[in-house]
Amino acid sequence: MKNLLTLILLIAPAILMAQNSDDRGYIVKLGQACPDFEISLQDGTKTSLDELKGKIVMLQFTASWCGVCRKEMPHIEKDIWLKHKDEGLVVIGVDRGEPLETVKAFAEKMKITYPLALDEDESVFRKFADPKAGVTRNILIDRNGKIIFLTRLFNTEEFEALKKRIGEEMSK
Repeated sequence: MKNLLTLILLIAPAILMAQNSDDRGYIVKLGQACPDFEISLQDGTKTSLDELKGKIVMLQFTASWCGVCRKEMPHIEKDIWLKHKDEGLVVIGVDRGEPLETVKAFAEKMKITYPLALDEDESVFRKFADPKAGVTRNILIDRNGKIIFLTRLFNTEEFEALKKRIGEEMSK
């Protein structure tokens, strides 16, 4: 029993640090300049980080096959996009590795109105995370192009913190 308690005391800090880490498969870090990207939206238009400078931008990496993404998307739609879109917030769902037809059907099925972008070759995803890392991640970028918030999976506390940070940034 004493050995088990000692083991728990030794391992617990490492587990807590891993859960609170910004690493979670990311190759970018908080505070760094966002890697430049250009993406094609589902309507055929293109945008890039350079074109979005001066705006608060949230990239949501997603895919139609991702159950956690499907759980998170209605919250992004209601609690982030609809709340802040008229204030100038840019939300783009970056669909990882799927063709246009799948992305359009996914947006329709999920009843989301924020734009989805194509990342068929996963080149945009690889600028932010390890290619073996999963989707359901959000990257918040400030008006100067700096990464200010990272999420992974759909955790209620983390999502609430993301919403709070967006509110703070929008009021600046």
